[in-house]
Amino acid sequence: MLDRGLTHAEAMRRLAQEGANELPGSEPKSFLRIGVDVVVEPMFLMLLAAGFTYLALGDAAEATFLLVSVFAVIGLALAQERKTQRALEALRDLSAPRALVVRDGVETRVAGRDIVRGDLIVLREGDRVAADGVLLEGQLSADESLLTGESAAQDKVPGAEGLPMGSPGADGTACVFAGSVITRGVGWARVQATGVRTAVGRIGIALATTRIVRSELQRTSRRVVRLFAGIGLGLAALLALLAWQWQGRAPLESLLQGIAMAMAVLPEEIPVVLTVFLALGAWRLSQRRVLARRVETVEALGAITVLAVDKTGTLTQNRMQVARLWAGGVSFQPSESADLPDAFLELAEHALLATPAKPFDPMEKAITAFAQQYLRGTAGAQGDRELLQHYPLTRETLAVTQVFASGSSGPHLVATKGAPEAVADLCRFGTAERDALRSEVEALAADGLRVLAVARAEWAGPQCPESPREFAFRFLGLIAFADPPRADVPAAMAACRRAGIRVIMMTGDHPATARAIARQVGLADTQTVLTGAQIDAMSDAELQAGLAACDICARLAPEQKLRLVKALQAAGHTVGMTGDGVNDAPALKAADVGIAMGERGTDVAREAAAIVLLDDSFASITAAIRQGRHMDDNIRLAIRFIFAVHVPVIGLAMVPVLMHWPVMLLPAQIVLLELVIDPACSVLFEAEPPAANLMDRQPRTAGQSPFAPANMAYGMLQGAGVAAILLAGCWLMLAQSWAAPAVRTIAFITLVGGALLLASMHPRLAWRAHLRSNRWFPRLALAVASVMALLLGLPWLRDVLGFALPAWPQAAMGLAMLAAVGLWLVSLRVAAGRAAGEQRPVA
Repeated sequence: MLDRGLTHAEAMRRLAQEGANELPGSEPKSFLRIGVDVVVEPMFLMLLAAGFTYLALGDAAEATFLLVSVFAVIGLALAQERKTQRALEALRDLSAPRALVVRDGVETRVAGRDIVRGDLIVLREGDRVAADGVLLEGQLSADESLLTGESAAQDKVPGAEGLPMGSPGADGTACVFAGSVITRGVGWARVQATGVRTAVGRIGIALATTRIVRSELQRTSRRVVRLFAGIGLGLAALLALLAWQWQGRAPLESLLQGIAMAMAVLPEEIPVVLTVFLALGAWRLSQRRVLARRVETVEALGAITVLAVDKTGTLTQNRMQVARLWAGGVSFQPSESADLPDAFLELAEHALLATPAKPFDPMEKAITAFAQQYLRGTAGAQGDRELLQHYPLTRETLAVTQVFASGSSGPHLVATKGAPEAVADLCRFGTAERDALRSEVEALAADGLRVLAVARAEWAGPQCPESPREFAFRFLGLIAFADPPRADVPAAMAACRRAGIRVIMMTGDHPATARAIARQVGLADTQTVLTGAQIDAMSDAELQAGLAACDICARLAPEQKLRLVKALQAAGHTVGMTGDGVNDAPALKAADVGIAMGERGTDVAREAAAIVLLDDSFASITAAIRQGRHMDDNIRLAIRFIFAVHVPVIGLAMVPVLMHWPVMLLPAQIVLLELVIDPACSVLFEAEPPAANLMDRQPRTAGQSPFAPANMAYGMLQGAGVAAILLAGCWLMLAQSWAAPAVRTIAFITLVGGALLLASMHPRLAWRAHLRSNRWFPRLALAVASVMALLLGLPWLRDVLGFALPAWPQAAMGLAMLAAVGLWLVSLRVAAGRAAGEQRPVA
């Protein structure tokens, strides 16, 4: 006899004492925190220093220009963060889950967070269990796939109150777990654990202690920026000292000269360019229904070497369907024929009769769908029979039996389906019959199929017996079920192989099921399976060796998936991890790129992942990897360009001090170049078309980073030639006693023109072919020309930037310098191509 449940007062006391039934959530980053993160970047500290120095000098126009630049970029960062947060919130449930509890003897619906230990909860078909507990009364089946990865529902039978809670995934126990879904039956359970003390709560603790892995691009870019920041500050101090002591300039003017030098050395465009690249990459992914929660991981997609995939819901549809029928020693596969042979009609009809009219259990849904396709017009498909008795699944009899009125004076019709051994008991099989049945069931299970047996009987008594064991059943056959692979998975798997990406299945399901799915999708070269028990017995070194020869890992607990991801990372791999369940969350967070399912995935999985697939399609993963590789190629070009531009900027900032020339570059000019024109040219590379062999080559290694010495060295060599030409031109103009503003103007215009020429030099395409392939280049050139015309045409803006209108001889000098820059860049490109053994591209 069930009790009246807790009193309201006792429930409130326990809620206050033990806390709410919820997991610690991740708070969105505040706007203040985002702003602080932006401002502490070296680039912005330099801008702030320069801006306040101009204020101290009384130059409000220069100060305003610099400080507005700071706030503009902060606004961009805030807008991007808020956009990502809104997209994530759209995926969350519109309301918190609620639960039905018995308190003070009355059934009351309360918020899931208000459930407490000792509550008596009512569980019905379709309910999501709010807390861990023990089933006291009733018969249930629960889908625990979000906790275990196993797609078949688990049968639950009543047990004693206070029973120790086991682990999710066990069949025939009394334990129900938070996060699982009731697929069949009605029951009452006593809550034994809430919040972080539940099975899902323990996963939450592992998730909270798992550190998010920064991408290689993040780590390398920070090292490079810090290195050059240190160099820049050292040179800035030296240059300011020389300007003050050697050239005799005023202290504040010398400080500005030093700040200009620091800004010239510091590649401050890198965070700006990377932010824009990653934001645009995330936007492009969203067009393919892929949401990037952390945009910095978009580039890491292109570096993935191992893709660890969950089976249920990722490789498969997470939807049971009838895969095979077996009767009288022969079998039928629905995939091979649209018509059901007569030999299987009786089996299919009675399987349907033993199924509720409105099923919720995945296998019962599969039987109903099968009947709608194959039993139309037959007696078994008719729904006019009167149900006289329903015998639910019990601990003693793991089968469901239904009795229907005959509709005439004949005997009533009885149909049962359930575990093969249970149906064998009902049919009173002998030893030989049991052995034959077991052999067939094991053969089906070896193919990864779930098996139910079906039998029929007749009953002519005045009323139905108390137990289905009193019927004289006749065995009809077996129905086998499978969670079929997604249609797009085999092609996507083949694409991963061509791209040099190894795919490893990590599932909580049975090894036989994992092997079968691996065969169907073309995953494994070997059918070797590592199980959770084997993994626990291995050292880290043994685990790495085992993973090198195994593509399937089964019967995994959440902490084992996490350990596998860390083992792959320790072996030098960039790991992408896909999953949808709570059990996948710690591994999703620890992976270099965590990829969660958006449609079926849990909030916990989506919070832990960096990427969310809005259509749950495995093919979207390969599309995302392709986008990541494309972005990596283009970032490589942009970084090379940035370093090429910085060399002449450094030359124009340093050499005039050493040569006792007038100042050639003011801080405001550097800001204009490196926060407007330079990033605009860099973004041009984001629109570059992908290489034809993008998904037919091996993933890049750590040594092939966009910041690799070879990539930066080539850019610096390009820039060194440009710097030599600009400085030679400045020397010639100053030698003719031209005014400093005019020389400064020609040098700046030539530098901007050189930046455009640098942006037009593509390593794979000749100049004219490149211009045809990238439609943004003509628009960018027009925009830069318009900005320069504006800067020179507006007197107040010209004065702020220290420019002067050039005369015709000075303009001719600028054109000559620009022609020399173009000649140098083309010559270097041809020489580099010959050195690499490449043929010169044809325009």
